[in-house]
Amino acid sequence: MKSIYALQLSLLAAISWTACNNHTTTEQAGTNQDTLKIPAFDVSSIDSTVNPCDDFDNFVNGNWKKKNPVPSTESRWGAFNVLDKQNKEIRLKGIILDLAAKKDLKKGTEEQQISDFYRSFYDTATIEKLGMTPLQPYLDKINAIQSLEDWAKVSGELQNLGISTVATFYIGADSRNSKMNAVYENQGGLSLGERSYYERTDSATKAVRDEFVKHIDKQFSQAGFKDANPGQTILDFETKLAKLQLTNVQLRDPVATYNKVAFSELKKLAPEFNWDGYAEVQQVKVDTIILENKAYVTNSAKLVKATPLETLKTYARWQTLSRFAGYLPKAIDQENFHFFATVMRGTKAQKPRLERAIRATDGTMGYPLGKLFVKQYFPESSKQKVSEMIENVRAVYGERVDSLKWMSAATKEMAHKKLKSFTYKIGYPDKWKDYSSIDVKPGTLIENIVAATNYKHKEEVEKIGKPVDKSEWEMTPQTVNAYYNPLNNEVVFPAGILQPPFFNADADDAINYGGIMAVIGHEFTHGFDDQGSQFDAEGNLTNWWTPEDRKNFMTLANRYIRYFNGIEVLPGFHINGALTIGENIADLGGLTLAYHALEKSLKGKPEPAKIDGYTWQQRFFLGWAQVWHGNSTEAALRNQVQTDPHSPASSRIDGPLPHLKEFNDAWGCTGGKMKLADTARVVIW
Repeated sequence: MKSIYALQLSLLAAISWTACNNHTTTEQAGTNQDTLKIPAFDVSSIDSTVNPCDDFDNFVNGNWKKKNPVPSTESRWGAFNVLDKQNKEIRLKGIILDLAAKKDLKKGTEEQQISDFYRSFYDTATIEKLGMTPLQPYLDKINAIQSLEDWAKVSGELQNLGISTVATFYIGADSRNSKMNAVYENQGGLSLGERSYYERTDSATKAVRDEFVKHIDKQFSQAGFKDANPGQTILDFETKLAKLQLTNVQLRDPVATYNKVAFSELKKLAPEFNWDGYAEVQQVKVDTIILENKAYVTNSAKLVKATPLETLKTYARWQTLSRFAGYLPKAIDQENFHFFATVMRGTKAQKPRLERAIRATDGTMGYPLGKLFVKQYFPESSKQKVSEMIENVRAVYGERVDSLKWMSAATKEMAHKKLKSFTYKIGYPDKWKDYSSIDVKPGTLIENIVAATNYKHKEEVEKIGKPVDKSEWEMTPQTVNAYYNPLNNEVVFPAGILQPPFFNADADDAINYGGIMAVIGHEFTHGFDDQGSQFDAEGNLTNWWTPEDRKNFMTLANRYIRYFNGIEVLPGFHINGALTIGENIADLGGLTLAYHALEKSLKGKPEPAKIDGYTWQQRFFLGWAQVWHGNSTEAALRNQVQTDPHSPASSRIDGPLPHLKEFNDAWGCTGGKMKLADTARVVIW
């Protein structure tokens, strides 16, 4: 299972690349001053023609949505995207361009690596001149494959480069022994990301598959590959592979997907696959391995054996080309964008090369950049303020646990133990990774990508069999996101999200509690959602519930699943309540905790005065809706409901609110779509 539960997994559409004329970086060096200023709450966003008890999202954000359509370079546009743009295209851009303007940076320093990676991405003349040459060593290995044994070994080498294959190794904390690292084997290899894309029969999904075939055919032609009918060949193979895989809902079960076996048993489960060669080229040496799905291991190996070797080689070529398409010449780059950004997510235009160069540098050199980012833009005072908020949430959560009528005293005792054990990280790591061994040079973009990927791979395999480093971060400091890691039993808040509209030191408490406090509560609640609740205080996959309490919890969760199943975001496309249940529980819990923490903080104090005509209770919910406001293309919505464990933005706003009596009281709802009968409300935490 994946080890972290992020606040917003799909913050942005997949990164897509384009090419434009090359320019000198010194002429573009700018300042590090911010140009985007976000108010605590902008009342001009409100559409007062909408009844808040009918549609709270469009009441709070209706005018904002009208004024902020999805930009042509995006598939979604909302608070996360605006702040991400500020962090990357203003703050990081200033840092990177200042470095790129300097000469004679010392080799191996972070400044030199950042500067030269940026230059290599921006140097389109060299990229065009090199063409497919940087990939030739890997293509030669694929072309030289003579047997299924060779194919498995080459597939292992390709995985080292981040190239998708049928089987996937990754290293993470052992779910049953969270203090030690282990090797997992997971399903993989689907270009469209999720098996529903290969199974749905609606016209929109069929159109995606048709475009997928055309896309592969065009990419192969652009790359000079001579495979016959590659598009249909790949679609047919991946369709067969998809049928063997667990759905994204089934993957949410941490018990069913934990199958620890001896490495020798893995080889017996799938004798057709060269596991020794596959593991050896990845420097993976283990006695035991944790399998996501035993049946998939067996059946995928049989599928591979039954597939013509030339088809497998075509598949390997495709995965290699697709992995690096964004770093190749303009024609290949643009076609890659056309399918994965335009067809899959509705993004109409590529970002300018400069902006994508900044984002690519951030994606590859994120931690060195993060060190410079927090030095300039993260006040240490924010750490203390957020720490206090976290402790407030912890205290309120404990009170909520004590008040639960559906949970027994025995389970409450264990819940308190887990709650007390929660740890947290704020802003940035206490120690920074050493990137000095990565050889970054100008004019060698793909080689730079490979060098950084090899560094990451080496870093991971060196963890095998060793204790988990609890200080390690899963996100860079500049990331606009937050996460809960059940195996560390920790919540993590990067500096990137600790800015308006999520956290505003100048805002009133109600807005901040509806924003960052609800985010903190969201991450805390992940420790007690349908997945996180299966891990104990030490981060181990262990049942700490009585059978009756677990049954009561799942009864409530299943009611909430059915509630979200009924939300249709587009004709024929409903929210998948079972896929999104963890995030939906976290949103409901986060709101509940934040509201009661705010209420508790005001006890014994004078009633706060209205601001802009709204009470503190109303402003709390305005703060929540402001955090999640957003627009989306239809293609992105279709993609989201099929692949993303997060509900669409409008449903994250309106979905949980009818279940909070406090919302109805704040807005005086006696009817409307946002009003639920007391018996219909779901109250879990």
